Amino acid sequence: MSKRAATKPAQPEGAVGPRQPCPCGSGKRYKACHGKAGGAADVIVTRPFEGLAAECELVALREFVPSATAALPMRDGSAITLATVLPMAAAALHRNDGTRFVGLQVQTHSGDISRDLARAVEWVQEAGEGQSLSVVGPETAEAGTVPVRLQDLIDTDAALDVELHTDFAWWLPEDVDPTGEVALSLERANAAIMPTDRLRGEGVTSAYWVDAGEKAHLRWVRPEPEEQLLAALARLSARGELALGEESRYAGSFRAHGLLVPVWDLDRELHAREWDEPAAALGSRLDEALASLDSEPLTSTERRARDGLRGRQITIR
Repeated sequence: MSKRAATKPAQPEGAVGPRQPCPCGSGKRYKACHGKAGGAADVIVTRPFEGLAAECELVALREFVPSATAALPMRDGSAITLATVLPMAAAALHRNDGTRFVGLQVQTHSGDISRDLARAVEWVQEAGEGQSLSVVGPETAEAGTVPVRLQDLIDTDAALDVELHTDFAWWLPEDVDPTGEVALSLERANAAIMPTDRLRGEGVTSAYWVDAGEKAHLRWVRPEPEEQLLAALARLSARGELALGEESRYAGSFRAHGLLVPVWDLDRELHAREWDEPAAALGSRLDEALASLDSEPLTSTERRARDGLRGRQITIR
């Protein structure tokens, strides 16, 4: 064995290699993203919204809902609007009419999206009208201090009242016409929107219908631990109860910020409202399957179904 091989330090268990994909999901190698010298924090928080009642909605707004806003339930009573996307993909904006916005679908500079959002909130609270924050900069907290996170600033028990929009006209006050780069950004953003609606069936939350062109989809952000949810989905699959009806099929799932998001293909000829009741019925079946796991272990058929579901990971990008 060479001297170099004998003295090379072992990589810690669970560590990310420099050439491996960065756990933040950027698609870059770790060494070119959160692992680069002098760059962002090297600790990746894989479930940044954990502990918030609005966790599933935050994941949906961050990952795939195109145009939406919601009032953030701030503990200090201040008025801040959470937005999916802001003009020029800004991290925060204090509009000339006094409305304060914080963007969710933005470039991040740390391994903790919750911390980046908290810093954007603190910035916009102090910003003057007409100011915008393009990106959240490098960490500036003093040594030994605990960084502020979104969980420290908002009511953790409050849900989000999400308002969906068909375009991005809400970027500007009603009496203002877009010009220059804002107008160009608005045009491009509007052109990229896919029709999206929130399903409203009884007991159905954080479930969104989207018309993707050739077909429609249901993306449903679920709060359960991944293995528990997969087991329940497998139980339904083995029973032939995993679809929403004859005009649908289970397509797979993807991971987003520590949660699993199951996806169904739907007949795009049917309107979103026609899927409300089927989704509610599926939700009831899923709840029953989840509750049965404690007393009824998976059968061999269900375990095979679970293995098949585990291999059906999809991407929405």
